[in-house]
Amino acid sequence: MKKLIAFISIAAMMAFGLSNAVYAQDAAANGSTTVQTDSSTVAKDSTAADTTAAAATPAATPAKGKTFHQVLKEKFIQGGPGFMGIILLTLIFGLAIAIERVIYLSMASINSKKLLREVEEALGKGDVQAAKEICKNTRGPVASIFAEGLNRYDNGLEDVEKSIIAYGSVVTGRLENGVSWISLFIALAPMLGFMGTVIGMIQAFDDIAAAGDISPAVVATGIKVALLTTVFGLIVAVILQVFYNYIISKIDTLVSDMEDTSISFLDLVAQHYKK
Repeated sequence: MKKLIAFISIAAMMAFGLSNAVYAQDAAANGSTTVQTDSSTVAKDSTAADTTAAAATPAATPAKGKTFHQVLKEKFIQGGPGFMGIILLTLIFGLAIAIERVIYLSMASINSKKLLREVEEALGKGDVQAAKEICKNTRGPVASIFAEGLNRYDNGLEDVEKSIIAYGSVVTGRLENGVSWISLFIALAPMLGFMGTVIGMIQAFDDIAAAGDISPAVVATGIKVALLTTVFGLIVAVILQVFYNYIISKIDTLVSDMEDTSISFLDLVAQHYKK
């Protein structure tokens, strides 16, 4: 799973860098086209230019609006590479851990009732080894807990219960592995945004002091940086918060299923011992 986190992080950073390169190339191509158009227009006399412009005006097609992706990249660049880059890395690493947890928890979910029936059939036949094989060949924390209990089967019911309780705590810790990092990134993203806000306001006051004027044009750049960093930081926190709540609910569901199934398993072992 750690390799999966690293792969997702590297792939996301490479994709973002590639999209920025393509965007820069498009901008350069558009700029060169504009320069060529301007030079050719200057070469013409004013009478011919007016005639051409008048004829072209009715047939001119409306300019296409920017896509959401283009607007997002433009605002990201305007926010400054410093704090915006850190906020982006926060999103990338947070999503990498969140996706890894979602995949892990999804693979840990099984039909525990079906597993319990299969173990019950094996124990009913007195074949403890077959019950162990069923648990070993089944993925998920419930099967691992059953296997741990069956390994202590010959030591008595009390040892089976103790091993299930102890190993259940270990499995719960594995399910919650990495969740604290997601909560850290959720708290870190808006704080970085607010820090960018403060720096942007300081920049605005520096511009006022340098220009000796308080006109909107002087302070616009600093205020824009301040607002953009805050917005992106809050967006990152909202995205990661959704993943965090889903992961927590998934863990709670798995732990509840583990507890219920473990109680049923202990009752099953106790009935078998009575026989």
